Amino acid sequence: MSKSMIVKLFLGSLIGLAGGIVLFIVTGALALANDIFIMRGPDVVGVRSSALAWTLLGFVVVGCLVMMAAAIAMFVAWIGAVLNTANLPSKAWCVSLVVIGLIGLPFIATLAYVIAGPDGAPQGPPVSRTAAAVTGSDVQQQGFGPSADSGRHAAPSAGRTS
Repeated sequence: MSKSMIVKLFLGSLIGLAGGIVLFIVTGALALANDIFIMRGPDVVGVRSSALAWTLLGFVVVGCLVMMAAAIAMFVAWIGAVLNTANLPSKAWCVSLVVIGLIGLPFIATLAYVIAGPDGAPQGPPVSRTAAAVTGSDVQQQGFGPSADSGRHAAPSAGRTS
């Protein structure tokens, strides 16, 4: 996984987390404003069942699911960062990401990697010099371009003619 993919996953998880939190808070505020909760002092002792209550409960569930998906995406970004730095010759980044993540702070570890971490993703196969040096004029000189066919005529096709 490349660093750019890890950064996109990290930022997407932050956006998902923020969206889930906003949805959760707005839904809770609407429930409080519409007296859906039966309160006895500071304690919620019941819920008034109505169409609005069930709709808001659905939005609370959606907000919780979005926050859980964001947490999973953050975990995947942390694992990607650990695996990406494992390819580096120096294992300092890999060890620090693992230790910080295992003590319960994978967000901090991934944030540090996104801000200052090296990209340890393996690159594609190197391009050979002969493939990079071929130009359009070389192709024409070797008999593959349009100038090589200018003196020759194409053979008639074997298909039907009308």
